[in-house]
Amino acid sequence: QVQLVESGGGLVQAGGSLRLSCAASGRTFSSFVMGWFRQAPGKEREFVACITWGGARTIYADSVKGRFTISRDNAKNTVYLQMNSLLPEDTAVYYCAARSGPYLTKGESEYDYWGQGTQVTVSS
Repeated sequence: QVQLVESGGGLVQAGGSLRLSCAASGRTFSSFVMGWFRQAPGKEREFVACITWGGARTIYADSVKGRFTISRDNAKNTVYLQMNSLLPEDTAVYYCAARSGPYLTKGESEYDYWGQGTQVTVSS
């Protein structure tokens, strides 16, 4: 079992930055692919970014490419999402997720563990 706890959300003006953190406990963190997803009000949850065990490979949604950066520190059992140049349409609850397989995937159903989410609100 893996427990995931997100933090770092908040209210920011458009053009600003936030860094989300996701602390993991339980099984060996370094063996998991980690991902970030988000869900805006009235919309389905969508993929944002994911990163391999060692951090060498990443995938981003087109909507955040060039603005967001996912990274991980296996010594701290933590994955991060640096969000720059934020837009009002980035407003959502952001979820951290862990996948026990070795391959990167955007598929929500392929992630085994989920955090409770952290709210990000971007004002115009």
